[in-house]
Amino acid sequence: MRDIVVSLLILGALPICFRKPFVGLLLFSLLAYMRIQDLTWGFAREIRWSFYVSVVTFAGFFASSRERRFMLNSVRTAIMVCMVLLVGVSILQNRGADPADLPGFAEFSKVILIALFTTGMVNTRARLRMMLWVIALSFAFFGYKSGLMGVLSGGTLVILRGPGGMLQDNNDFALALGMGIPMLWMIGHSEKRDVLRRVLLVCVPLTMLTILMTQSRGGLLAMAAGILVLVVRSRNQLAGLAMVGLIVVGVSFAGPKIYLDRVQSIADYEQDDSAQARLAAWRTAREMIKENPVFGVGFGHFQDNYQSYNPETVERGYAQGGTAVAHNSYLQIWAECGSLAFLLYLLLLVLSLFDLWRLRHQARLRYHSSWILNYTTMFEASLVTFMLGSIFLNRAHFDLFYHWVALILAFTTIARREMESPINYPGRSEGRRTLQAVRGVGFGMGQGRRGFNRRPALESGF
Repeated sequence: MRDIVVSLLILGALPICFRKPFVGLLLFSLLAYMRIQDLTWGFAREIRWSFYVSVVTFAGFFASSRERRFMLNSVRTAIMVCMVLLVGVSILQNRGADPADLPGFAEFSKVILIALFTTGMVNTRARLRMMLWVIALSFAFFGYKSGLMGVLSGGTLVILRGPGGMLQDNNDFALALGMGIPMLWMIGHSEKRDVLRRVLLVCVPLTMLTILMTQSRGGLLAMAAGILVLVVRSRNQLAGLAMVGLIVVGVSFAGPKIYLDRVQSIADYEQDDSAQARLAAWRTAREMIKENPVFGVGFGHFQDNYQSYNPETVERGYAQGGTAVAHNSYLQIWAECGSLAFLLYLLLLVLSLFDLWRLRHQARLRYHSSWILNYTTMFEASLVTFMLGSIFLNRAHFDLFYHWVALILAFTTIARREMESPINYPGRSEGRRTLQAVRGVGFGMGQGRRGFNRRPALESGF
């Protein structure tokens, strides 16, 4: 029955995706993050719904006379295009035209293509809001569902596998949920409707519990980094730190032992086989980089070359069965694709963070509190979550990262366009005069004079 319902919903939405490509992008994101196809048990689970939705969406875009821009002209979009080219060169340089490399390269190209398309389609505040709601509610679904099951199990449930797709691995699942926590927190605090706000805020601790249930220590540290950013950017940092401290103390005394033992093992990395395997993988990646600094060992071929650069792993059992990975996104892309690809990858991160910081500074000069400041905090916290989690996880080609970079670019473009309007965001010196001239018109999502004479509560920007 589930298969029939999901199939009818997606098939029924395809004509709308053709007529309105942005709806197609939303549906594609829902399939990627909520994985509704993996909630079925039969034929619908095996159908390539994302592929069909993307084909119809792109066909609708090129046939549409209303949608004119495929992507934004930006340094970051150019970097993503260059990364696709460098990945292709790394494959050809090391393996030649090997058909076995085509699926991996096609998948990475698809990720970048969707990210580029997002920068063009998400061109208004309303569209940005809808996209963020789709992603946030997708993570809220899994956080609420899994967290509630963990509570009902008395803290004995362990998640060793995510829902599927890019979230199939438990570490990837934990990282994605960690990036989702700032979204749920900011949306919950900005939402005006009480029922919806309470539901979203309840999802935050349940999502945190779900991350603990995955037993991903990298995901746990990444979640902590994102929460720290939220605290630092809050208005009452002392209260935020106190609340975090109380949560840590409470979990330490009352948390399930199976989860606490996993967390405490972080300090005992010298006796932990998994931690030692990571250190060995990092040393091996360093040797690959030293021997292949320009083009790397080839995209997706870290495992194939692992034993060649670290023969002792056969004796220790780290690489038996071909399961060795870099366990570090930065070393992964550096070892596989070369130094230039690695530098471009870092540049994407740095430019995105710098753009958010600069926008925050510009917004605070104009307005005390607005949806723009809420969004900058959310995007920054989620991006920092990924950056720290990537130190321990093999996620250089994580779909959500490139999509997040695209959404940051779209957000900063939309925000600056709105800030140029003196009606929406007047400067402090001209605020009173402009406000009187447009009496009755709100400032973004503000109310009346709030934001000029005193600091208001967080406004609903979602």
